[in-house]
Amino acid sequence: MADAELLFIPTPGMGHLVAMVEMAKLIVDRDPRLSVTVLVMKFPFDSDVDSYTNSLATSMAASRLRFIHLPRENANPDFSSGQFITNFVESNKPRVKRAIAELADSAGSTGRLAGFVLDMFCTTMIDLADELGVPSYVLFTSSVAFLGMMLHLQSLQDEYHVDITEYKDSAAELDCPSLTNPLPAKVLPPLVLTKETVRPFLGHAKRMRAAKGIIVNTFEELEPYALRSLAGLGNDIMEWLDEQPPSSVVFLCFGSMGSLGEEQVKEMACALERSGHRFLWSLRRPPPKGKVWFPSELMDPTEVLPEGFLDRTATIGKVIGWAPQVAVLAHPAIGGFVSHCGWNSTLESI
Repeated sequence: MADAELLFIPTPGMGHLVAMVEMAKLIVDRDPRLSVTVLVMKFPFDSDVDSYTNSLATSMAASRLRFIHLPRENANPDFSSGQFITNFVESNKPRVKRAIAELADSAGSTGRLAGFVLDMFCTTMIDLADELGVPSYVLFTSSVAFLGMMLHLQSLQDEYHVDITEYKDSAAELDCPSLTNPLPAKVLPPLVLTKETVRPFLGHAKRMRAAKGIIVNTFEELEPYALRSLAGLGNDIMEWLDEQPPSSVVFLCFGSMGSLGEEQVKEMACALERSGHRFLWSLRRPPPKGKVWFPSELMDPTEVLPEGFLDRTATIGKVIGWAPQVAVLAHPAIGGFVSHCGWNSTLESI
């Protein structure tokens, strides 16, 4: 008998389902204490899902990996709608909830429910995991580079109030932290360039940030640059703030268009060091001419900071790139805010 059970909820497209099942097989093969139950939602049209899962049931021992097929939706959805997947997953929430309750009551339950593993388009199911008091993990069935781009666009939209759809047919280039080279804005995925779909699509990126972890099917040698770029997603920032005394940290951030030239950076660094106060500094690179005018991530702050600055201030300060500004300003450790005094920043500081 397994000690703990993981609940996998894939999007029922084959490319998503196969990736999730392969990971489930690895988990049950590597740890006999774990079992996996895959809840299979059904599109309201025929697909290869049934034949695929049936073939698995006959080709492998299913004692710790099993599939529960949810009832097929009888509604006639608008397949042309850009929100089809979002609406489909949302409509399956009651079915998933019933299946979980029946699973808990059944004699075949193989262990305590330890967590959800959700497809990248099933992030609204995090709500159900929260109700049950178990953690959620997201399986992102694309590359780290694309994950980084989704998270970057979501931060531009929600933190900096940028209308991403305005990039459609734009001649500008977009700097994205997870991409080695700038990206022509007009070749962004259609989902983010269409008003009907941009918010539901990037909403998944926002929900991913609330998950316990994000799992990506890749390896370091394939995407070293993209993997390094994800180090600044914000968790380490909040952990650092947790270690600081109340009202002791000065936060410096200059908004969606705010960046400093090299001489200004050096002067700011000199002032911070001489002050002796704790600080959290969102330092970003000015956009090159001809590029989209939002500052980009500075992968190596030593390029612009005074020599030895990071070493001398290591015990009192932290230099970061993008910052989750609302969460930072709400943290008890923040005692001051050096800002460009944009209206959004003003309201958020209040």
